[in-house]
Amino acid sequence: MVKLEGDQEFRVIFLGESSIAGVGVNHHEEGFAGVFAKELAEKTKATIHWEVYAKSGYTLKKIRESIVPVIPDNKVDLIVIGLGANDAFTLNNPWSWQKQSEYLVTDLRSKFEDVPIVFANMPPIKDFPAFPFLIRVFIGNLVDILGNELLTTASKFNGVHYNDKKIRLRDWRTRMNLNAEDFFSDGVHPSKLTYGLWASELSSFAWEKLRD
Repeated sequence: MVKLEGDQEFRVIFLGESSIAGVGVNHHEEGFAGVFAKELAEKTKATIHWEVYAKSGYTLKKIRESIVPVIPDNKVDLIVIGLGANDAFTLNNPWSWQKQSEYLVTDLRSKFEDVPIVFANMPPIKDFPAFPFLIRVFIGNLVDILGNELLTTASKFNGVHYNDKKIRLRDWRTRMNLNAEDFFSDGVHPSKLTYGLWASELSSFAWEKLRD
């Protein structure tokens, strides 16, 4: 259980693909990582130091091979991971994805000991307006399967959590009376609005797990 009060400091690193890299907005402060850090600061009343290690087009395996080894071995209090779209579009098979996710956790734990790890919700590919219906359904179904495999990985480690709540844009659209296009910057990547909604929800999930 994590308890933070007053002027304490808390370090978060973000790993992932284009959505974690902030594709679709001009600055990280407007993207997922920036909003998550701001929301977490409000919840914890702590100073949040955050860094982003993400690259467009990267799969889980590529993150393991190219990004994790170069992260400095400094103290980290939380790792947030957002992946899934590229592994789905490259048709990574579920067994390989699940094993690679275990290896990723093991690699991170070897650098940062028992740091809590939170895997973000899988991307809502079924709602991506840039792709034809059949592609959205096929790739979207694979994303759902990969998400189920992340649950398996999370169950094998203490302090590893996966938010398996599906992102349903129709719920946001109904609540906010907006069009589907308002939630995307280019038909694929999130808009500033979506980054804010997604990060706010996941920060609440993460803080709940940290306090357990």
